Amino acid sequence: MKKKVLVLCTGNSCRSQIAHGYLAHFGGNQVEVYSAGIETHGVNPRAIATMREDGIDISHHTSNNVNEYAQMEFDYVITVCDNAKENCPYFPAKVKMLHHNFPDPAKAKGTEEEITAEFKRVRQMIKEYSQNFIQLYIA
Repeated sequence: MKKKVLVLCTGNSCRSQIAHGYLAHFGGNQVEVYSAGIETHGVNPRAIATMREDGIDISHHTSNNVNEYAQMEFDYVITVCDNAKENCPYFPAKVKMLHHNFPDPAKAKGTEEEITAEFKRVRQMIKEYSQNFIQLYIA
């Protein structure tokens, strides 16, 4: 039976979308991955571009509010920023809650090259976390 995973962030635009892409990629048919935000900010075009560079297409993803999944049962809820953890709605006790605060690449400042480098840096962090999650909890 597939494990249901919800990745939760503030705006469901960058970090949760990247994690959604990698968890689905590494988990294959063993997971059903969803992502949501406390708010919805739309999927960040830079997140789409940085994932495309690594061979994963998240251009079809949508930015969803966590309330859309209120009636669903999840095996795991992963918060990927402190704000989401602090404002996370209640989930039943059987849900395994995990947290890792990743930097927000959307807040990167500087030249185009510096911003792109920050997206790649955060992408790599999330990629490694996602691989480890699948190995520890799913595989």
